[in-house]
Amino acid sequence: MKPILEQIKTCGIVPVLVIDDEKSAEELGKTLVEGGLPCAEITFRTEAAQNSIANMVKNCKEMVVGAGTVLSVEQVEMAVDAGARFIVSPGLNKKVVEYCINHSIPVIPGVLTPTEIENAIDLGLEFVKLFPAEAAGGLNYLKAISAPFQKIRFIPTGGIDDRNLLQYLKHPSVVACGGSWMANRDLIAQKNFIEIKRLIANAVSIVLGFELRHIGINMPDAESAHELTQKLSEVLRMPVKDRSGSMFVGTQFEILKRNYLGRHGHIALATNFIERAVAYFERLGIKTLEETMNEKDGKLSTIYLDIDIAGFAVHLVQM
Repeated sequence: MKPILEQIKTCGIVPVLVIDDEKSAEELGKTLVEGGLPCAEITFRTEAAQNSIANMVKNCKEMVVGAGTVLSVEQVEMAVDAGARFIVSPGLNKKVVEYCINHSIPVIPGVLTPTEIENAIDLGLEFVKLFPAEAAGGLNYLKAISAPFQKIRFIPTGGIDDRNLLQYLKHPSVVACGGSWMANRDLIAQKNFIEIKRLIANAVSIVLGFELRHIGINMPDAESAHELTQKLSEVLRMPVKDRSGSMFVGTQFEILKRNYLGRHGHIALATNFIERAVAYFERLGIKTLEETMNEKDGKLSTIYLDIDIAGFAVHLVQM
């Protein structure tokens, strides 16, 4: 997967921005970064598009900025000259796609029908935008149309918001979703960056879906672990499950049979998408401990973060 497309995948959402005043682009980019979503598609629906891309790219180095609603090769050139790192078009424009491929520019064209998907595959594409997703039939339509095409991945756009975002992202053929609900044209025009940041943070929260899974408590040996487990079980009236390296009291308490990471133990934090959570924490400067990584069916399932909270390590768990 190309690096830019990988970054889009780790974000999970591509904000689709319509900017009328290029001077708003810098503050908007900073708001996206602060809200936890350093990715944007600035559409060529206004005269300010090219300069808005340039302003955001120049002043927000953390952002991955692309151009949307690109209808011609000329607009591709304008967007790339301004610093756009990927191109999105509403339909499958062969001239636009071929130009981008020939110039090594990541391109995500819009498709809606099986024929358009087949044409995209013939052009060598791995990613397409399903547009307009909700108007075409929503998630049920996506499930039906994606079934014959196992190697193509979709970025559904059109009618997606915080009510249906997670359902789309959980479909295995979806790498991200496009949408404008967290930074729509009116909010941008009003320069209401406080509300935009709130909506962005809420969208990121929906994607990551952090939940406390359990608390792990370090004990020096198996005998001490067994003794504590029995006490907790009796007091809390919870069943015990004995494992090779630890014992669980209910699902909330894990008693380790040895001292492991964290002075006291660990906090297990469950997430909807562990790879996106890892990328999110890395953007905050929090790295992972690769030696603690576990996989299930070839996919990352658990990993520790390189942080300590009041003597507890933090353990990410895929829901």
